[in-house]
Amino acid sequence: MGKIELLQGNEAAARAAVAAGCTFYAGYPITPSSEIAEYMARALPARGGVFVQMEDEIGSLAAVIGASLGGRKAMTATSGPGFSLMQEHIGYATMAEVPCVIVNVMRGGPSTGLPTSPSQGDVMQARWGTHGDHPAIVLAPASVEEVYELTVRAFNLAERFRTPVILLYDEVVGHTREGVEVSAEVAVVDRKQPQVPPSEFLPKAAPADGVPPLPAFGEGYRFHVTGLTHDERGFPTGDPEKAGALIDRLHSKVEDHLDEVEDLIEYRMDDADVAIFAYGIVGRSAREAVDRARDEGMAVGLIRPRTLWPFPTAAISAAAARVHTILVAEMNRGQMIGEVERAAAGRASVVGHMRADGEPITPTEILAALDGLMAARKG
Repeated sequence: MGKIELLQGNEAAARAAVAAGCTFYAGYPITPSSEIAEYMARALPARGGVFVQMEDEIGSLAAVIGASLGGRKAMTATSGPGFSLMQEHIGYATMAEVPCVIVNVMRGGPSTGLPTSPSQGDVMQARWGTHGDHPAIVLAPASVEEVYELTVRAFNLAERFRTPVILLYDEVVGHTREGVEVSAEVAVVDRKQPQVPPSEFLPKAAPADGVPPLPAFGEGYRFHVTGLTHDERGFPTGDPEKAGALIDRLHSKVEDHLDEVEDLIEYRMDDADVAIFAYGIVGRSAREAVDRARDEGMAVGLIRPRTLWPFPTAAISAAAARVHTILVAEMNRGQMIGEVERAAAGRASVVGHMRADGEPITPTEILAALDGLMAARKG
């Protein structure tokens, strides 16, 4: 058992990154994520790592990608406008298959919006912000303890699947202080290394699981890295057959292993007639609302995905078959509700409770929405 420490959410992300083996951080300070950079600026040099404050978020993720190709576990952290600037390089890292972790502490938007207020407005940007067909792995903690746990998991998934992984939480989670059990050691996954000599190495020849090995620059393996569609040698190609095979593999290496990626918590769903779908800090309000609703005799449960992307379609579809209504609560104008509707496919009614004014959704608000649902059904 680890030691219990009082940590802030952003501090937990930085502490967990170091525990996961992160030795390189590049970033540009932005509220409400700046505490992550502040911690890494102190922690990494003292441990032989590297901290670089870049000129902007574009350069930050570019430096992270370069460090990862050099063999480092690398991360950056940002918020809304900075996350927008990183989108081109998220696509580059996806295409070039460069593992890295991007923390986005969401704040109100669009543009500079509400810098010190919470939001869940970047959920779709995390999935579709960069162009082209691409897979995405996005994790959503709801507490400081989960920030620590899922930051470690983000690094492990990035290394396992050779892809950028996004840790997405809002300002409330980032600035909350809670007791966290900090383990002296965490389970760490490292990227696969070549099993052939450099003369036989094809950098994008994937084994059965679809994830090629990745040696570090300077270790004797010479290879080309590009954002262009490429062949097994890593060199650009316009061959439709090879281009299609590459895009298919980028997707299948994640989508064929959903059991390793998807993470969803159900609470009091066994006999639920109404399910609340909520994530991040709203998931905590929803859990309290479920308990209060149960006290009032309502059969309500909670579905809280900790992996937002890939979306847990099968789990939501199964839940929709068991309940009458799914209430989707989000701190935005409705981003995940469309995915819930698609997964429910008419098996259950889907209604939303949205808020996008910089204030969190409270348990009382959700309970009032539940009361309204019940009244409408009786009416």
